[in-house]
Formats: sequence, C-alpha cells, structure tokens
Amino acid sequence: MADRHLVISREQLRATVSALGARISSDYAGKDLVLIGVLNGAFIFLADLVRAVTIPHQIDFIRVASYGQSDSSSGTIRLAKDVELDLRDRHVLLVEDIVDTGTTLAWLSERFKDRQAASVRICALIDKKERRQTEVPLDYVGFAEDGFLVGYGLDFAEQYRYLPEIYSLSFP
Repeated sequence: MADRHLVISREQLRATVSALGARISSDYAGKDLVLIGVLNGAFIFLADLVRAVTIPHQIDFIRVASYGQSDSSSGTIRLAKDVELDLRDRHVLLVEDIVDTGTTLAWLSERFKDRQAASVRICALIDKKERRQTEVPLDYVGFAEDGFLVGYGLDFAEQYRYLPEIYSLSFP
C-alpha cells in the first residue's frame, strides 16, 4: 500500500481554477471556443473549469491511452475516443490534468491543427517537468509539481481519482 501526503488542498484548487477561468474568459472573449477534455484524468478539472469560464463555449472530450496499468508512459499513443465537434476555424483549448512527458499533448495539438482549428492552446492543471521528453507549450498552468500525484481526477492504475485534493504517493 502506498503512503500519501497532501500536496494541493481543495481551497488551492478552487482558487486556481477560478483564476484560470477568468484568464481564459478574457483571452477568448468574442471567439468561438471549444474546450476539449483529455479523458479520463481531466474530467473533474474540466467540470470545475467550464463553470469558471464566463463566456460562451462548447465542450467535447478525447481519450488517448499511453499508460495503461503502469506508472510510466508506454510511448505509444492510442486513440480510444475522438472529438465529435467540427473544429474547423474554431479556437481549441485542450484541457489536461497533468503534463508529464509531453508526448501525448504534442500529438494531440498536431491532430487538431490538421483539422484546421483557428488556434490550439493547452490548459494543464499540473505541469510536471521532471519527466518531460517532448517540449510542448503550456498556455495556462495551475501548478508546477513533482512526484507521483493522485486525486482530483489523477490516478494510479485507475485508483484514487475520487480524492477531492491532490496527494503525492510514495511506495515503501
């Protein structure tokens, strides 16, 4: 069993998501905005973020797999669920829970640019630079944290997503 300790509280999450929503609302005012949540990890963050964005927008989801039941990326990206909205000439904001290696988000960004989106930007709850392999520009970042993080949608082998705060796991 892993030990866990609190890294980001509910209050910190609430304040940061609110600030991100305000910035996004200002930056995209008057634009045709689509927020695309990367499943499964970003669903809680996205749910809170869309309520903090005060301008009209649409929401969709994409699901890719690169981790499986492991604690490290396999390096192979597999599309499990694609976006259903037409993205041509629309401003896409990819919403991700945590940016680790950067490989998946770089792949997704290119995919949406190929669909002729007007712009593609990235909003990440957590920027985890310690294992970055592919540089990817992050336009909106909530926190910069290291360690193995779970809670608020983040998981380890599909466990711990339900935790309302973010914890670091350590293994004996």
